Parts: sequence; structure tokens; C-alpha cells
Amino acid sequence: MNEGDSELKHSPLEAEHRALGARMTAFAGWWMPLEYEGTLSEHRSVRERVGVFDLTHLGKVLVDGPGALGILQRTVTNDLAKVPVGGAQYNMVLNERGGIVDDLIVYRTGEARYLVVPNAANTAAVHRAILAQADVQPVDVVLREDLCIIAPQGPRSFELAAEVFPEAPSLDYMHGAEMRYRDETMVVSRSGYTGERGFEFFAPEPVAADLWREILKLGEGFGLRPCGLGARDTLRLEMGYPLHGNDISQERTPLEAGLSWGVSFDKGEFVGRDALLRQKEEGVSSRLWGLKMKDRLIPRSHYPVFAGGEQVGETTSGGFSPTLGIGIGMAYVAPRERFKAGGEMEIDVRGRRGKAELVKPPFVQSSPK
Repeated sequence: MNEGDSELKHSPLEAEHRALGARMTAFAGWWMPLEYEGTLSEHRSVRERVGVFDLTHLGKVLVDGPGALGILQRTVTNDLAKVPVGGAQYNMVLNERGGIVDDLIVYRTGEARYLVVPNAANTAAVHRAILAQADVQPVDVVLREDLCIIAPQGPRSFELAAEVFPEAPSLDYMHGAEMRYRDETMVVSRSGYTGERGFEFFAPEPVAADLWREILKLGEGFGLRPCGLGARDTLRLEMGYPLHGNDISQERTPLEAGLSWGVSFDKGEFVGRDALLRQKEEGVSSRLWGLKMKDRLIPRSHYPVFAGGEQVGETTSGGFSPTLGIGIGMAYVAPRERFKAGGEMEIDVRGRRGKAELVKPPFVQSSPK
């Protein structure tokens, strides 16, 4: 797709990004900033100080009404009954085979009101999955395309957020609250995808550009940089956070991906539960691992992984770690029972074999939440 493609969606903040010299790219049906000054400097800004992202491409599905909890409990893997008003929870939507349709965050914004935030490419699939469970109980399931998501992330994000929302630093991790900005009410949440402390502001479109500009202005004193999708990917990779479409997919289950902590088997029925219980009983044949290079080669996705001269897997994600200064990656390795952390592997990087160590992510330590 090219810039003139009318099928692409545009963030209400696109003019702001272009004015800052952003290099734009097509991503999951949207035009979004890939980088401004460069992925490396933006990555370091988040790890060392603070950066701000436009995440408006993510889906926003509001589920509201007396039946909201019951419908979502049958749709997602985790137990939302344990989430208080103002809380948020990592979840997955599965198919009947236990494969991951999407991983997402569910925010409980009211007594019977939930905001589901899926990955951009999977918004329609998640929306359909919720609607498929909403045929009996009274509920509204609405795509909120009027919300922008602005996410300051990094060690100094608390200081920055306090300048705009004085109550924000008092929020616990994975908790949020409604706060006022100008004449609008918006959700402010302690959450993110970088491994650093940070926030996500769900800003109504009429005030989004004002909020973006104010954050940039206030952030000058904290060393803030606007950050694009390039830095978001290197940051999440260093934390071992899986990316749907790469590390997890409809062909992989939470048990294979090491995400069983996001599954509550005792909460009752949900789509994919029976398949997961069978796999839990039988055991998984492969498991998602981290790989840390021991030389200067940089792995990317779909590179063969070897042990003892035998191919045992294929990388799903990979790249250069700005924090460690080496290549890192993720891969499903089989058979699962043969390998453990510290094992020596080889990755075929464009015809050259590089030595790598099998590790359990995260690859780097993040700042305290």
C-alpha cells in the first residue's frame, strides 16, 4: 500500500507527526509514524528518560451493559471477575482450536463497562468474537473510533504525566481512572508495551492534538522524544513481549507461547478452553523461547534455528537490542522437553551460522512499575 491508498486509516495526529518530520509507514491498515530522529535514539529515550507514542491505530471496543461481564468472560481467557472498577487485565481471544486470535488489554472503566483494546490488525476479528457471545444478554458493543491513544513511556513519565494530570502518578500499575482534560473526560491508565513505567491516555479526538502538543512542550524539560513504531518494536522485543502475527497467531496456543498465566481454567467456559485442557493434558510439543546472540549477527524473523546440527525451530521475531548491543530473537523450539535455559543454539543468518544462547525473556530489566 502507498500513501495515496484510500483504504488506509489516518490518525487525527498525523499532521502533528509530519510537522515533526516523521517518516510515515503503512501498518495494519493505518498510516503511522515509523520514526522521527531514528529508532535507536527514540528507544534510548524511553529506556533512559521518556518518549511519547501515538497508538491510535489500536482498536477500541466498548462493551457496556448488564451482560458485559458474562459476554467477555466467554470471549477472553482471563478472569475479568477479579478486576475491580479502574483495573485492567491482560487477555487473549482464542479460536475453538485454542489458537490465539489476538492478545489484548481489557480496561474496566465502570461497574458494567469495559474497554477492550486489541491489536490494530485484529480489531474486526475481536469485535466479531464479542458479538458472537452477545446474542442473549443486554449489552452494547461499540467500536470507539473517536478515541486517540497517546502513551508517554519511560522512567520520567511520572513527572511528565503529573504536569497534565496531577492524580496520574498515584495510580497503581494496570489501573486507570477517568480524568478531565479541557472540556473532555478521558481514561488515564498506568499501562504500556515498552517494559518501562508509563501511561496510556485515551483522548477524545477534539482534544487529542492539544494534548499531544502540550506533552511535547512539557516534555522538553525531561528529555522527551516523540517515538514511532520502530522503537516500539525494539522495546517490546527486549522485554520478550510477543507480537501477534509474529510470535503468536491463530496457529499457536497460550501454552506453547508461555502465556498460560493469562488463562483462567477455573472461571468457567470460554472459547478454546476445551482445546487448551486437552493440550495441557497431552503436553505441548514446542515452546516459545528467547535467543541471545553470542556474536555480531542479527537475527530476523523466519531464520532457521539449529541444535547439534539439527533444525529445531525458526525465529518468529528478531533484531538488534540497543540496550545490550547484540542481536536477540524469539523462536518456537521443539521438542520442548529437550531444551532448557542456557542451552547453546545456532541461527542461520542469511547463510551464516551464528551462536546463540537459549534464554527466558525478558532480555533486559525494566524500571520498577
